[in-house]
Order: sequence, then structure tokens, then C-alpha cells
Amino acid sequence: MSERLSRDQIAARVALELEDGWLVNLGIGMPTLTVNYIPEGRDILFHSENGIIGMGPKPAREEDIDPDLMSAGKGPVTLIPGGAFIHHADSFAVARGGRLDAAVLGAFQVAVNGDLANWKLPTAKSGSVGGAMDIAAGAKRVFAMMTHTAKDGEPKIVETLSYPLTAKTCVTKIFTDMAVVAVTPEGYVLEEVAPGFSAEDVQAATGAPLAVPDDLKTIAA
Repeated sequence: MSERLSRDQIAARVALELEDGWLVNLGIGMPTLTVNYIPEGRDILFHSENGIIGMGPKPAREEDIDPDLMSAGKGPVTLIPGGAFIHHADSFAVARGGRLDAAVLGAFQVAVNGDLANWKLPTAKSGSVGGAMDIAAGAKRVFAMMTHTAKDGEPKIVETLSYPLTAKTCVTKIFTDMAVVAVTPEGYVLEEVAPGFSAEDVQAATGAPLAVPDDLKTIAA
């Protein structure tokens, strides 16, 4: 029986993609869960745009939450040994200066050329881009983390954006509750499917063609 992955299951899959020694930014919302699932022994340094380098997971106990130690999304976090607080301008110098090995960002839509939309829905009167445009443009890799379809069932992986643009040609891989999809110069490549789903199921929920390799894998959930 097919069942879409939970937010935590998507975060656990994204965590496996992050390599030892990387400096990684986690965007607001679902991406912040990723820090909780880093494999033991893997050394990854997390950057938060509000001025943290060395951000750790959410405190295990409620009584350990420090109201002055929050992520950019205002969620409670910890600080790893050797972590640091830096000026907001220095935090963005890290992002704009190409020092981020990867960024994990939420998304409303991703286009086949890697264009990202994640700050405003077309029907909304206003949006909040925050630092997403700087982070998406400056990171060496951008991993989009999202549900595969919108609440009305419309595909979020599309040929071209119909939502306001955040950054052009930046997304390298997409992680959803149905699949892992690589963004390549030749188009989308379906790399993995959630348990119980077929390539045909994922294609039916996607707004652009997916190339399917012979070694299509199933996400360990």
C-alpha cells in the first residue's frame, strides 16, 4: 500500500544527501527538521541566516529550550560545541560569497531548468522572500524540500514557473513525499520513489516529463 512520506521522513532522506564537512543552510519550515536526522559520525556544519554557524537540533527536553537561541524560522535549536553567533551582515556574506556547500529550501514550485519559487503564492496579497533569494543564488547546491503536489492536487514540479520567481536555475535536486528527482541539463530524472509508489504514479503527479533510470531505487522509510 502506498503512503506518502511524512515531513520527518523527507527530512531524514535529505539528511542522507548531506556530505561530511559541508556547510549547509536550512530554510524556514520543513527544512529545519533535517538537522535532527544527520547520521551518526557525519560532521556537517549548519548555518542559519539569522546569525548562527554551528546550529544543532531542537532540544530534547522542553525545559532545555532557550528563548534566545532560535532558528531563522523562530524554532528552538541548540548550538554545537564550537558554534558561533555572527552579525547578520556576516551571515549573509557567507551566503552571498559562495561559501555554502548546500542549502535546503522549501518550495512552492520548481521548474525543469532549476528555477525556484518559494516566497509568494499567486493568490496571496503579499509574500516574504527573506534571505531565500541570496541563499539560493549563492549556494553551490540547492535541495528543494516540499510536498509533491499542492493541496488542490496541482503539481509543484513543473515545466515553467507560474508562481513568482525566487532565484533562477539554482535547484539541483528535489525531495518530496513521493520521490527524489534530480534536475539535470537534460531535464528531470526520477532517482527514487517512496515505498509503494511506481514511476507511473510519480509521473502522474508531476507537471513535466521524468526520465526513469533502469536502477530506480526506493526511499528507505
